Amino acid sequence: MAMEIFLLAIHVVAAVAILVLVLLQHGKGADMGASFGSGSAGSVFGAAGSANFLSRATGIAATIFFATSIGLTYVGAHRSTSSGSLLQGAVPEPAKTEQAAPAPVAPAQPKSDIPK
Repeated sequence: MAMEIFLLAIHVVAAVAILVLVLLQHGKGADMGASFGSGSAGSVFGAAGSANFLSRATGIAATIFFATSIGLTYVGAHRSTSSGSLLQGAVPEPAKTEQAAPAPVAPAQPKSDIPK
């Protein structure tokens, strides 16, 4: 159970990292805007360095995401059944035995005060 929670936490962090890293990257058409002065040459990673860093970081996050996906699948498939059914500790009812139906009884004749 602890391994599943750990893998799930890493899985969510990797998913958020992929989302952020993909949104930070420039598209293919961003190079045209860079030629008119809005480029990233003055950024921390340089003009081409940010593309390489963000691409590599996205690849690493995607690899972690897929690895945790496979790990969660494995843990879920091999989960022990001893931890969990609500009916697991229930006491079964004793089996009811079939009893023979009582013999049919003739309906009682109404008593009347009129003599026959």
